[in-house]
Amino acid sequence: MRGPRAALALLLAAAIAPRPARPHPQCLDFKPPFRPPRGLAFCRRYSDFGCCDPRRDRALLQRFYHLSASLDERTYAACAGHLQDLLCQECSPYAAHLYDAEDPSTPVRTIPGLCQDYCMQVWQNCRSIFRSLSADPELIALENNMAKFCRYLSLEDTDYCFPHLLANQNLNQNLGLVTADAEGCLQLCLVEVANGLRNPVAMVHANDGTHRFFIAEQVGLVWTYLPDGSRLQKPFLNISEAVLTSPWEGDERGFLCIVFHPKFKFNGKVYVYYSVEVRYEERIRISEFRISPADMNALDHGSERIILEIEEPASNHNGGELLFGDDGYLYIFTGDGGMAGDPFGTFGNAQNKSALLGKVLRIDVNNNDRGPLYRIPPDNPFVSDPTARPEVYAYGVRNMWRCSFDRGDPRTKEGKGRLFCGDVGQNKYEEVDIVEKGKNYGWRAREGFSCYDKKLCTNSSLDDVLPIYAYPHKMGKSVTGGYVYRGCESPNLNGLYIFGDFMSGRLMSLKEDHATGQWQYSEICMGTGQTCMFPGLINNYYQYIISFAEDEAGELYFLSTGVPSATAPHGVVYKVVDTSRTAPPGKCQVEPSPVKVKSKRIPFVPKEKFIMKEPTAHPRLKSTTPRGGDPEPQTPRPPAVDGAGRAPGDRSRTASTAGPGGRAPGPGRGAEESGQRRRKKPPSDGAVRLMRRGRRGRARGRVEVFIHGQWGTVCDDGWGLPAAAVVCRQLGFPYAVRAAKKAEFGQGTSLRILLDDVQCSGQERTLLECSHADIGTHNCSHEEDAGVVCSREEVTHG
Repeated sequence: MRGPRAALALLLAAAIAPRPARPHPQCLDFKPPFRPPRGLAFCRRYSDFGCCDPRRDRALLQRFYHLSASLDERTYAACAGHLQDLLCQECSPYAAHLYDAEDPSTPVRTIPGLCQDYCMQVWQNCRSIFRSLSADPELIALENNMAKFCRYLSLEDTDYCFPHLLANQNLNQNLGLVTADAEGCLQLCLVEVANGLRNPVAMVHANDGTHRFFIAEQVGLVWTYLPDGSRLQKPFLNISEAVLTSPWEGDERGFLCIVFHPKFKFNGKVYVYYSVEVRYEERIRISEFRISPADMNALDHGSERIILEIEEPASNHNGGELLFGDDGYLYIFTGDGGMAGDPFGTFGNAQNKSALLGKVLRIDVNNNDRGPLYRIPPDNPFVSDPTARPEVYAYGVRNMWRCSFDRGDPRTKEGKGRLFCGDVGQNKYEEVDIVEKGKNYGWRAREGFSCYDKKLCTNSSLDDVLPIYAYPHKMGKSVTGGYVYRGCESPNLNGLYIFGDFMSGRLMSLKEDHATGQWQYSEICMGTGQTCMFPGLINNYYQYIISFAEDEAGELYFLSTGVPSATAPHGVVYKVVDTSRTAPPGKCQVEPSPVKVKSKRIPFVPKEKFIMKEPTAHPRLKSTTPRGGDPEPQTPRPPAVDGAGRAPGDRSRTASTAGPGGRAPGPGRGAEESGQRRRKKPPSDGAVRLMRRGRRGRARGRVEVFIHGQWGTVCDDGWGLPAAAVVCRQLGFPYAVRAAKKAEFGQGTSLRILLDDVQCSGQERTLLECSHADIGTHNCSHEEDAGVVCSREEVTHG
């Protein structure tokens, strides 16, 4: 028995061994550290990265002069170095830890936390400097007792004590770089900015110096938000009676975009893109509005002028983007007309340059108060082609959903003017493109890097533009294009193209390798551990990522919802934050121009909470982008949102029923293992049980459901926390901790797969009341068997 006992001892030793500290740089103002705009003269150790700018460095130097003036020559020679070290810990990137200031509600120490050996050395030779540094009566009372004095100055977390933290490799490795987990997933954090929105489809700014932002809902309302976060009660625009949409989850019609004219400050013009029905015919409409002369926070609803209308042959693939380029022209992004496979005409709408669908259009709406409502830019690529519409700027697109112009590097302007778009795929791949004048983006010959229509693909031009990145539907089924980050507050993100997927809830990024021209992929996760433990930050979001946005200062946001319906008020706007490094104090400060407000202000009240999540291992995703041929299928990482499963009603196909998503609490630990006892009477349809390792699970396991006299498994397509909540409640557990996927609790190979595409609101009594594919109909294998982890106690922490 000696062997097993020794093994058990080793396991126990490993269990109780202290874990290495997880780096959590934080300053005394509870913000992340930064790179000073120039070197520090006094606290030079922190010139590259820390918590002091030159102004604070000078203040510490003055304090050093003041304190050292009272030291005699001998004491100064022995103690001046220690005095400088102690003062400069305010500049350490770990200042909040050194001064026990991670929690804003606790008093800050007057002297940084010292390691015992260092404290004893200073106490023996220089104890007099402590009295000048601190007026703490408890510390002064212990001055003559070295052991108690140094115990008082010690830190509970000894990893952070000075000066040992300077040599702590775990704390200093990659300091100041974006935090990534073991699989390379970038860990970012969020700030909740707005909530209670009905499918927020767009957020824009007026570029007029007011730093207002305007959020559009799919139903046809646009709201004004002021720089203090408050919303005005009166809508900026309300055309909900004209907008064609419905409460159906996944309906792609509605109010889709709004953009301000580059000279809005002077001409007051705004352009909108929305679905409308005219004499039983569905159309997309591009209209112009003017600002109300009586209210700078409202449009004149009577000023609408219809710039362009295009007939929509189907209710999906409506496009929905409007942008103004640096050239002053209006760019319009249309879908291919809907249905599936672009079945219109010989080659489809997208390849037909005489059709306006499946295109990027460019028109000139400047100086249109007299004469035509728009003109054709003289350098449009097909103005001299009699077989093409002169509005066409680029073609061969399927359904571009969210595009953006790169502002360019803040210093060099590199990349300025590049036009990025996410183009939603058919049934295999999603893609990201850089759109250029006159180019063909391949649809319907190609989908991503792959041939879709083999005949067209064989005969397609070698000049067709391939995506900069494409990903398979195992990773997500409806791309939402984003932005290249060019803001001020998170300098480590500069140049990173951040985008997402509406269906899977996945946040993603691309970084250009200038040496090769390739775009390198990195997934984005919500920060675990202490990464997001800063005041006002959260680390979770609703799954259905509808859109991305920039504010006037260039900071990045995204808009998502838990229920993808135009009438469900579950939409939230999040600001993206990198806590690994921030900008120096004052660098990003803006002075908004005054706004005359005539409507009642509604203060913003955040509702989302920080969730304490421990790092978990995930399957690794490849980080390279294929340039030719098909991309290899990649094992998907569970979405950063823990729960809230996928929605089949996306922008890639005809609208279908999509179940409501749910909140996204993180995985918890210590789920209780006592479950409901099995009943002896025969189960009824919809009954569930958990199986684990061939035996009945109690609070965790593979989900098996009883339908029509037989037990079967559930496929994890669409599986999320709301569905897990239904299962856990059936089994007597009030809380669902996690929705498990990829046969985490084993494969039920002896059973049929009975349910697929399950979408729940979380309030249903059984899974059969949720939206799902026909019983027994599925497109998955037992490798995708779904599971749950339940608990009798709430394991999330706000």
